[in-house]
Amino acid sequence: MRRTLLRSLAIAGATPCAAFAPSSAIRPRLSLALHDAPSTSAEGPPLNPLLSQIKPSKTVEVFSLVKQMEAEGEEVTSLCVGEPDFAPPSCVLDAATEAMRQGQTRYTAVTGTVELRNAIAEDLKARKGVTYDAATEIVVGNGAKQCVYQGLLAACGDGDEVIVPAPYWPSYPEMALLVGARPVILDTAVEDGYLLNPDALEKCLAEHRKAKVLMLCNPSNPTGGVHSAELLAQIAQVLEQYPNVVVLADEIYERLVYTDDGRCASFASLPGMRERTITLNGFSKSHAMTGFRLGYLAAPAKFARAAATLQGQITSCASSVSQAAGVAALTEVDEAWLENNAEIMKEKRDYVLGELAKMDGVKVAVPPNGAFYVLPDVSQYYDGDDTQLCLDLLKEKKLALVPGESFGAPGTVRISYATSMEELGVAMTKLREFLEGL
Repeated sequence: MRRTLLRSLAIAGATPCAAFAPSSAIRPRLSLALHDAPSTSAEGPPLNPLLSQIKPSKTVEVFSLVKQMEAEGEEVTSLCVGEPDFAPPSCVLDAATEAMRQGQTRYTAVTGTVELRNAIAEDLKARKGVTYDAATEIVVGNGAKQCVYQGLLAACGDGDEVIVPAPYWPSYPEMALLVGARPVILDTAVEDGYLLNPDALEKCLAEHRKAKVLMLCNPSNPTGGVHSAELLAQIAQVLEQYPNVVVLADEIYERLVYTDDGRCASFASLPGMRERTITLNGFSKSHAMTGFRLGYLAAPAKFARAAATLQGQITSCASSVSQAAGVAALTEVDEAWLENNAEIMKEKRDYVLGELAKMDGVKVAVPPNGAFYVLPDVSQYYDGDDTQLCLDLLKEKKLALVPGESFGAPGTVRISYATSMEELGVAMTKLREFLEGL
């Protein structure tokens, strides 16, 4: 028999703007041995107590489990990782090869090569209407993820609070804990497409006077929601009342937008917002350069300088070869190539939404307009236990999805449609058959 939910909202009693509970909010069902909590036994020196507060990424855990199953000879259909299925442009690969042939294999400046920083500054000015000094306001990092962490570390610390709208990328609250701050989860509404409500933000900021950072992922991972320029302007209007709050604008998916104009406004471009915004971007999603590990941070000089100081003590520069490839990505790739990939992603989104609509008990209230994710509500099944649903789905159908509770969205699952249409067809069939058998 099908198990149903009288959705009691596992978060009953929680407020729309609540402090993050790092150790008890999510059961570690997917934890692998290598992610076990720090040992408190007398066997050898103990680990840093901070690690007891930090949860491993569920996406990484599921992906690791998939790879383990594949290594054991099992064939798994995976929609758990946000990685485009197409190859980088040929000019990007050629630039990397040529860089190695020319001996560009040594350290660069910590902040990146002059050529890449200039290319980034020119791109942001031309496409986003925001001007940055390439010498003092741009830092190239080893992937956008490093830049997010360094931006947080530069903007807040012990005793501060970080506003994290939910659903969220799982690394945001964990990174806040790592820098000594306290994540404050601000719930968004499914009927709003999980977009940030300005009134809810204003109330949250009024209740949390220690807030120093607002995380703003646009387009969103995991929802695919896109904040319009008008909505961003309303958010900016709220922030005018709180001048000490820095905005970490994660815009890594901004080239994958499916609205009529295909645009995603940069938060730093709004009046009065540039001086308080740390913009984060990279090449993984737009140019399929995930393995190059190349991202960047663009911000007022004091934040960029702080991030550069941190990076100098953590990893130093990004790969010189990857940086050469990044220059080609920004200066040689035809705009039509990017637009075509966005159109292909849109077709995949439409296919997945169409298939989900045929499944009883699966709901998508507002179609996503960006990135390459869908976050359907599956709370009618398993009494809303999305983690157990994903575990059984992986065991019985060899289909890997990520539980929504790891994104602050219990009762949902995240589907990444950044794969082939053939793979999506197999995945949707497996999901439908699994749910029909409950």
